[in-house]
Amino acid sequence: MEKIRCTWCEGFPEYINYHDEEWGVPVHDDKKHFEFLILEGAQAGLSWSTILKRRDGYRNAFAGFDVRIVAAFDQKIIDRLLLDPGIIRNRLKVQSAITNAQRFLEVQNEFGSFDAYIWSFVNNHPIVNKRKSLDDLPATTPESDALSKDLKKRGFKFTGSTIMYAHMQACGLVNDHVTDCFRYDEITSQQ
Repeated sequence: MEKIRCTWCEGFPEYINYHDEEWGVPVHDDKKHFEFLILEGAQAGLSWSTILKRRDGYRNAFAGFDVRIVAAFDQKIIDRLLLDPGIIRNRLKVQSAITNAQRFLEVQNEFGSFDAYIWSFVNNHPIVNKRKSLDDLPATTPESDALSKDLKKRGFKFTGSTIMYAHMQACGLVNDHVTDCFRYDEITSQQ
């Protein structure tokens, strides 16, 4: 019997694998949070599938998402990245990844981990929604608004509320699988 999935993931195998294995699973690893911060920022104005197809390119370009290395990127590296066909070659997005790495380290220093910081916006427990269809998914929530506002205050870039809600969905701070998707019950039962 065919599994019922959220319809947004249909289209190509990497999308289905991402949906089935990652999307909505609670993340408590700072490296993974940093990866999604870069990827979600790069997505601004583009489709997630465009970024997902370049994920390996981003991994290679951004030192395996090692936040300390990325925070130290200089102009020479920026110039090289702007020629890299494996990523979105947008100067503002590339520079924001470096700025965000520097701010990410500051958050880690203040809170002990980025994970402790970001999970505080959902009272350290995933929000489990009961969405019946994709039409029920909001672009933002009060939690993503608060997170975005705080990140911007701290100097992060490309962290608008819509981008941060996507991050919250990807990293399992929110379970937004539709209720008839096979992953909804799997993820809910793990919480």
